[in-house]
Amino acid sequence: MLQLRDSNGPATVIRRADYSAPAFWIDSVHLSFDLDPAKTRVLNKMTLRRNPDVPVQPLRLDGETLNLARVLVNGQGTSFKFEGGKLVLENLPLEGAFELEIFTTCEPLKNTSLSGLYVSNDSFFTQCEAEGFRRITYFLDRPDVMASYTVTLRADKQKYPVLLSNGNLVASGALEGTGNERRHFATWVDPHKKPCYLFALVAGQLVCREQRITSRAGKEHLLQVYVRPGDMDKTEHAMNSLMASVVWDEARFGLPLDLERFMIVATSDFNMGAMENKGLNVFNSKYVLASQATATDADFSNIESVVGHEYFHNWTGNRITCRDWFQLSLKEGLTVFRDQEFSMDLCAEPSARAVKRIEDVRVLRTAQFPEDAGPMAHPVRPDSYIEINNFYTVTIYEKGAEVVRMMQTLVGSLNDPTGRAGFAKGVTLYFERHDGQAVTCDDFAQAIADANPDSALSKLLPQFKRWYSQAGTPRLQAKGNYDATAQTYTLNFNQSCPATPGQDNKEPFVIPVSLGLVGASGASLTLQLQGDSTAASSSHLLVLTQAQESITFVNVAEEPVPSILRGFSAPVLLDFDYSDAELLTLLAFDPDPFNRWEAGQRLALRSAVQAIASDFHLTGARPLNDQYVGAMRAVLRHPALDASFKELVLTLPSETYIAEQLDVVDPQRIHAVREAMRAQLASALAPDWQWAFETHANNGAYRPDAVSAGRRALTGLALTQLCLAARDSGDNLWPGKAYQRFKDADNMTDRFNALNALVNSGHELAKPALAQFHSLFKNEELVLDKWFALQAGSCDRGGQVLPAVRQLLRHPDFNLRNPNRARSVIFSYCSANPGAFHRLDAAGYAFWSERVLELDSINPQVAARLARALDRWSKLAEPYRSAARQAIERVADKLELSNDVREVVSRALAD
Repeated sequence: MLQLRDSNGPATVIRRADYSAPAFWIDSVHLSFDLDPAKTRVLNKMTLRRNPDVPVQPLRLDGETLNLARVLVNGQGTSFKFEGGKLVLENLPLEGAFELEIFTTCEPLKNTSLSGLYVSNDSFFTQCEAEGFRRITYFLDRPDVMASYTVTLRADKQKYPVLLSNGNLVASGALEGTGNERRHFATWVDPHKKPCYLFALVAGQLVCREQRITSRAGKEHLLQVYVRPGDMDKTEHAMNSLMASVVWDEARFGLPLDLERFMIVATSDFNMGAMENKGLNVFNSKYVLASQATATDADFSNIESVVGHEYFHNWTGNRITCRDWFQLSLKEGLTVFRDQEFSMDLCAEPSARAVKRIEDVRVLRTAQFPEDAGPMAHPVRPDSYIEINNFYTVTIYEKGAEVVRMMQTLVGSLNDPTGRAGFAKGVTLYFERHDGQAVTCDDFAQAIADANPDSALSKLLPQFKRWYSQAGTPRLQAKGNYDATAQTYTLNFNQSCPATPGQDNKEPFVIPVSLGLVGASGASLTLQLQGDSTAASSSHLLVLTQAQESITFVNVAEEPVPSILRGFSAPVLLDFDYSDAELLTLLAFDPDPFNRWEAGQRLALRSAVQAIASDFHLTGARPLNDQYVGAMRAVLRHPALDASFKELVLTLPSETYIAEQLDVVDPQRIHAVREAMRAQLASALAPDWQWAFETHANNGAYRPDAVSAGRRALTGLALTQLCLAARDSGDNLWPGKAYQRFKDADNMTDRFNALNALVNSGHELAKPALAQFHSLFKNEELVLDKWFALQAGSCDRGGQVLPAVRQLLRHPDFNLRNPNRARSVIFSYCSANPGAFHRLDAAGYAFWSERVLELDSINPQVAARLARALDRWSKLAEPYRSAARQAIERVADKLELSNDVREVVSRALAD
């Protein structure tokens, strides 16, 4: 591991193997806050006792950016010192509990990192995960120290009429005494012990939507969603999502709401999506606020998912938490899995469930697979870190969720083929064993296995846990052999995993492979295993455990097309040398929606890779063959397929995903090829796109349900394609229709789809449409984020995007200190627009380095996320490769660089 240095001295490498239990336990915490933006006073009274299982040693408390005024032990002054950035107390009682009182001040208004206590829009908020609580008071800031909290907040009543913290409100009112005439207080008691990262407070001018509910057990609960005045009309969907989450968790897993009240508070200044503080969730406003006029279907879906995610943390993350931060996926991977299942269970139609699964896998393969192959690759349970904030990653979250999903698959049985019932039994046992504890990923996996002793998971558990310890994406090579005489079909599998930083050699994984066979006519073939008398079926789950294995099916009357990894049953790369004809068969007939979609993606990817490797000029080129175009026409016109599924199939693989399939990446060549593919589909299917638009454009009164959203998604894709075709033909009919639809739309999805069609086809009507859009929504922060992001992420034609992005940074509505706004412009360009970012003149890389350094002085967490835009620089072709390395070196050469950014760029340069 690289030793990193910042302006404060050498950085410390934290290793999982070095874990030791805390030398002290904290039983109770009484916090008193006198809230003032410039100088907040914090009185921390704790009851502590020594951990008898740990040798006697000093108490070392974490603290950052604090002004210490007083330290008392049992009411008396005591000596202390600072050592390694910690407050160290040595003369403490050896036996029994003792009282420790610490008085500090902090400066919330100057806290631009948004970690700890900070001010946003004249209101106070906190963010304590992972290590923000140490910016509020001196404490044992680690997740395995769980205490009871009583919190009193005092503030100016006119400025901060709402005072919130975790738990139940036990007292409130006006403060007495001279100087307190305009001040009030509120005292909150949390009935559950929690680690300090789950502490929260909010104070400010807020309004509230309330809903009282009754649980299955007959208990009443109060649900509250707090927002700024003026945003109340955008909270209905968030409240409905919260109620649905409460109902689902109790029905699916038997986990009821355990609090008298549950609160959500929205803020526009937030580094992440949301935070599951016990009973007081703090959300990025983009995952709370939604109305027909201001939010797209994707926004509505994301709110439902994120509200569910944070609520489900109430049990998987709060009631049982992590022993240490290496176990982060214990709560995050499990809870992502739970929110994915929640969203799928809310889908009314099987096709909508399939679409949700495909969308989740697309995120995994576009974002996590590159991470697994890059310099920041790490296991689902990392072995070391320098800055824990850098490990809130798609590996921990999305790959962690896939590991949990495989557990559910592997506890399946004849009576429970999906494993849902067995997995629910395991979750029940997990809480019976560990409720109220801080535990490890091993503890969770053991509970799921022990609840299902006859399952494949139980039998293979030690090997299965390699998914937690080994980084990288396994590659599964498969070959098929049909014996027409014997009427047998054999599949041979070979699994491997490439080396990753710190891990050169990998042991075989446990890989559940769901598969089936499809006949040439499109019929699903019955599967009968050789030597197995079990009743035949049309699908089979093969559990691979060795580097090389095979499986043979008998009574196979015709040469089949194998459908492998159905439902994406494991997060692996599948290599199978399908012919175009075989892929077309799967695309047309596979009963598994995921593999049907995957067949279309493979066909498009094959065409893209061939065109990239060729030397022909792409102007007017037709990279797609007639068979593929015909197959896409058949999908588009198919009478039985869901509109949302059609939209997914007809969307080409992204430039980022295409790049990951290549050993050497020429970003401009990839961009040109994909644009040529889009243009070909636009023109070749023009009558079909017109049919799709006219058939799906009118959907009646707006509803954000899956079916309606799918129709709008397909309409939006069709309109974009029609505008692309018009750009090449010079016909202004469809751009004019898009502009009219933009003006007449009664919902944000249709309006924004029309605007996107104009912008990304490069039509001259885009300019007045963008101006009108800004005029309509100039007072809507989240809508303006869309306006900024659309322009920064637009299709680059002749290098026009970067100058436009620089101009957007000078726009009066741009604010670098707001993470949402910074992401809308800078991230949309650097991380999500490779065709515009990777320029031959390296100007995109220079822009990136400037912004990373600028952001690092304001908010290191956001800067470190941006720094990862060049994770895969070593795959680039020249001259991009050398220019990208120089840009990374410019960032790394700055002496006063946060550990957040230094870790990212140092690991990138070591790649």
